[in-house]
Amino acid sequence: MKKKLKQLSSAQVIIIGFAAVILFGALLLTLPIATQDGQGATFADGLFTATSAVCVTGLIVRDTATYWSTFGQMIILMLIQIGGMGVVTIAVALAVLSGRRIGLRQRSLMQESISAPKMGGIVRLTGFIIRMTFIFELIGASIMAPVFCKEMGFLKGIWYSVFHSISAFCNAGFDLMGTRQQYSSLTYYITNPVINIAIMSLIIIGGIGFSTWEDFTTHKLHFKRFRMQSKIILVATALLISLPTVYFFFFEFGSMPLGQRIWASLFQAVTPRTAGFNTADLTLLSETGVFIMIILMLVGGAPASTAGGMKNTTLAVMLSTAMSVFSRKEHTQFFGRRIDHETVRTAGTIVTMYITLFVTGGLIISSVEGLPLLTCLFETASAVGTVGLTLGITPELSMISRTILIILMYLGRVGGLTLIFATLSGNKNVTARLPQEKLTVG
Repeated sequence: MKKKLKQLSSAQVIIIGFAAVILFGALLLTLPIATQDGQGATFADGLFTATSAVCVTGLIVRDTATYWSTFGQMIILMLIQIGGMGVVTIAVALAVLSGRRIGLRQRSLMQESISAPKMGGIVRLTGFIIRMTFIFELIGASIMAPVFCKEMGFLKGIWYSVFHSISAFCNAGFDLMGTRQQYSSLTYYITNPVINIAIMSLIIIGGIGFSTWEDFTTHKLHFKRFRMQSKIILVATALLISLPTVYFFFFEFGSMPLGQRIWASLFQAVTPRTAGFNTADLTLLSETGVFIMIILMLVGGAPASTAGGMKNTTLAVMLSTAMSVFSRKEHTQFFGRRIDHETVRTAGTIVTMYITLFVTGGLIISSVEGLPLLTCLFETASAVGTVGLTLGITPELSMISRTILIILMYLGRVGGLTLIFATLSGNKNVTARLPQEKLTVG
């Protein structure tokens, strides 16, 4: 067995690791102690919930607060934390704590798992990620605790603070607000500045990526000293939040009072990055608003972060490539630096894969369920982008549609390219070059 494990590629270890955690979580959620009625969940419900938690998505078929017991909620929170930080990251951390030596293979796994630029210093980086994760989650819980403790009492308030802080930082979108109204998310707190600021800050911090944190730690606010990747991430994040906020303010929430309108617009622009919380009723959005949310969900956050999606750097590379073609420049470039052609090819492949997955899934679900295509595309974009936002159809879907969402959530978390590399790991690259012929496009 050990020999077979050593023969697995890094990509294979990652996808098997995530699958194993999902399966273990699903089995735990079927235990009688995991549900409020003491009957235990069906394996289908347990599998969907465990997949959504480990893949930090937030799509649910059972209301988290009213269906699952405290034990079940703790299992879900544990799965969210593992999924947000990464299975390999957790495994390496446990190995370090137990005093085991971290070999070259483990370092290589860690590098691929968190998309680190180099293997050197990977154990130190792992410690930095874990330390900063718990610090941010603790700060978030401390900020929200006074609000929840005042409303729900001390112990319940602390639990709600910890649960929502971890869920927000890991961009998971699970909530415990079903005790007010099932599947209501954070709509009760649409104008609460403490909850809004805390949740949005955690989503953004978790979504900008570990390498960006390191730049902030090393260079403070000296933006010019940041790595090019961090600069792209921060600029893209600012644009992907500010532009949708302006749209939502002027075109979607015009009937709300000014203060509520500002908070709702900002929160709904942040949450598709891929958190899954909502403070406004998304079913009231226009078709244009729904389509903008779909685009934001597909883009997601930054590489090596708790967020999903095809990543904002991928979008930035594709846009910059288009601009270089328009201006007849040979290379894609950012901040006076040239991007290699391999990165451009990879970005194009990722975009193609995400669009293919979400469109195909949406078409199948629409055909099976007889629902409007845009509604189904919203659901599949939420799944493959590991977001968790929904227009309310998830609990009513058939097993076929739920299976499609499970597959999309899993592929969205481990990454389509990771799955392909794992499948084709035994194939060797062919060095021979085929004859070249010109093809007209556009």
